[in-house]
Amino acid sequence: MRITRVMGAALLALGLAAGPAAADSSPSPGASADGKAPTRAGTSFRTATEIRQGQRATASGSTGDYLYWSFPADTGQRPTVTASVKLPDTHGAQTWQIDVYDGLRRRQACQYGASARTAGQGAPSVELACVLRTVRSWSEPWAGDPLPGTYYVRLTVVDLGSADLGKPVSVGVRADSEDIGGAAAVDGSLGKPLVPGIAVTSAADGNGSKAAVLSSFGSDDGWSSGWWSDRWVWTAIGGVLAALAGIGGYALTRGSGRPSRVPPNV
Repeated sequence: MRITRVMGAALLALGLAAGPAAADSSPSPGASADGKAPTRAGTSFRTATEIRQGQRATASGSTGDYLYWSFPADTGQRPTVTASVKLPDTHGAQTWQIDVYDGLRRRQACQYGASARTAGQGAPSVELACVLRTVRSWSEPWAGDPLPGTYYVRLTVVDLGSADLGKPVSVGVRADSEDIGGAAAVDGSLGKPLVPGIAVTSAADGNGSKAAVLSSFGSDDGWSSGWWSDRWVWTAIGGVLAALAGIGGYALTRGSGRPSRVPPNV
């Protein structure tokens, strides 16, 4: 009976520990969920079109243009950027490339995926993909690890014949992410998400004047995941299992408390 009560208390404590993990699994903030997908692209980092994760943006452009989008990524997420380019009916061989930059405009290497592909002569389209490393909550200043904040996507053609320059193309870009969670958690946190530059949006203060703000994604304290991660849950599970194993081992080795044989009277 005593062991049953101990196990019940341990399971109750485990449930309380798992509660914050469920509350912390809400998606990272972004644009309004009912907003329409963008149908244009920016032409520089400064004018990059903002998109939400899970939202497919489209745009029309010309071969030779640099097309830019931006999206937010938070701690513990592994972003995946995909792009499709619909090519003209007649064209020569050309190579398209997708690059992803963090909030400090550092190019982030793709962990895997085809970030550059060559479309043969007359190919109808080309598909690109870039899977980044997991976003960390903190990093050494000299390291190039992905950190929470804004990420920029640049799509352009890097090799084509002069006869194809300026021909119209239609593109689609999508940013998704997989929640890695505590498996990639590290000690420490970033004071502010990397949302650099003067934004393309502005906000009016109480006097009616407009002051430049960073990004409509937001950069308030608490935007990033913070110190909590699901590794605390697994730590609690390990502690509970170790306690139960100790209690069970003690109960087995203790015995009934009576000697196995009554010594004869002397």
